[in-house]
Amino acid sequence: MSVRVRLAPSPTGNLHIGTARTAVFNWLFARHHGGQFILRVEDTDVERSRPEYTQNILEGLTWLGLTWDEGPFFQTDRMELYRQKVQILLDKGLAYRAYDTPEELDAMREAQKARGEAPRYDNRHRNLTPEQEAAFQAEGRKPVIRFKIDDAREITWNDLVRGNVTWKGRDLGGDMVIARAAEVGGVGQPLYNFVVVVDDIDMQMTHVIRGEDHIGNTPKQILLYEALGATIPQFGHTPLILNQAGAKLSKRDGVTSISDFKKMGYTAEAIANYMTLLGWSPPEGMAEIFALTEAAQQFGFERVNKAGAKFDWDKLNWINSQYLHHMPLDRLTDLLIPYWQEAGYSFDPQSDRPWLEQVTTLIQASLTRLDDAVAMTRYLFIADVGFTEAATTQLQQEGTAIALQGILKGLGETPSLSSEAAQALVQQVVSAEKLKKGLVMRSLRAALTGDMHGPDLVQSWLLLHHNGVDQQRLQQAIAIAQ
Repeated sequence: MSVRVRLAPSPTGNLHIGTARTAVFNWLFARHHGGQFILRVEDTDVERSRPEYTQNILEGLTWLGLTWDEGPFFQTDRMELYRQKVQILLDKGLAYRAYDTPEELDAMREAQKARGEAPRYDNRHRNLTPEQEAAFQAEGRKPVIRFKIDDAREITWNDLVRGNVTWKGRDLGGDMVIARAAEVGGVGQPLYNFVVVVDDIDMQMTHVIRGEDHIGNTPKQILLYEALGATIPQFGHTPLILNQAGAKLSKRDGVTSISDFKKMGYTAEAIANYMTLLGWSPPEGMAEIFALTEAAQQFGFERVNKAGAKFDWDKLNWINSQYLHHMPLDRLTDLLIPYWQEAGYSFDPQSDRPWLEQVTTLIQASLTRLDDAVAMTRYLFIADVGFTEAATTQLQQEGTAIALQGILKGLGETPSLSSEAAQALVQQVVSAEKLKKGLVMRSLRAALTGDMHGPDLVQSWLLLHHNGVDQQRLQQAIAIAQ
């Protein structure tokens, strides 16, 4: 089967997770069939479109690994083609100029509302006489272009996700505006439902895969395909991404853009992996952690659910942690460095690289998100770390001052500190001062890290010793303990 699919985002905002999930499904379907994935930027909403949003979309798709085979194409570069196609429909008598004023349309809708009817255009200007048109033109009215929709028509398609879907023409809101108002005899800016069809015909799309919120556009677009004499592609409408309350995920739920997820410390692999699972069920025996290329081998719409997919932060966090825990050390260090720099931690990424990789090794197994590293390693980068209430309480325990003084004295007698030497020093203090090892270790953690919880204590000590701050912290802690 020859497959050509497209992603057609509107640059009126950053790349949303819903759009990104649509991109994932299109990409997987294309790769599964050895087909083409095309990127088209639908920027006809000139007032709201911004170049920075276009850049955000392109960067987000690239970050996720969703490489496209053609494009990006921009609709604003194709206006002449759209106007030519509008003229074809006018010449065929399948579209017409409607001269209604905004006030007349408002009055029509209010009357319908008063009668308890659904708002729709009543096609009042479908069959104007030349004399009527001339009269409207003499008033200076600028017409829109409307496409004729037969109320008696039934439109049916076999949806890749939902099976047979049928709409009645009378439920489509009357004759559809396909181009905005323009000077008499001209064609104004063509609108979404029309230009999408023209593009998909021109770019030879075989399948249109998009969210279920577009399903109401499909019957109108099928009628336009027929009017333009084109082959109708197969449609697939994927389930929406829902919040925990079952409503469509929106900005009110917090983070929704891919760039925000990236900033929070999620990896591209984890986001792509999780989005694939938002609505698609892997075949039995397939692990939940997979690369997009692996998913592409198994992907098909027979395993895409009709019901909305609830966004589960716990599941995303678990998937992200799996990628971080198994990531090569050099790559993970590369990813963590910008977070440490953003936090204002002072280090040289090149000369301190061996030490930074040791820090990464220390915390790798505990990471859920990349930004966790900032708080987790603060005590390693900050000179004056301070002491939490729990650490201060520990430092004031009986025997703590003796334990820390013993450690400090031993450090002065230890030419170089290794893991073995550090553990031997702790045991030496335990034996010499007849203290419990737990007390010594808790006191040492409080003194060195300023807290009672954190990564491996001995490895933390070695990293602090490398920077020459362990003795300073021990002295500060002893002053509190005495």
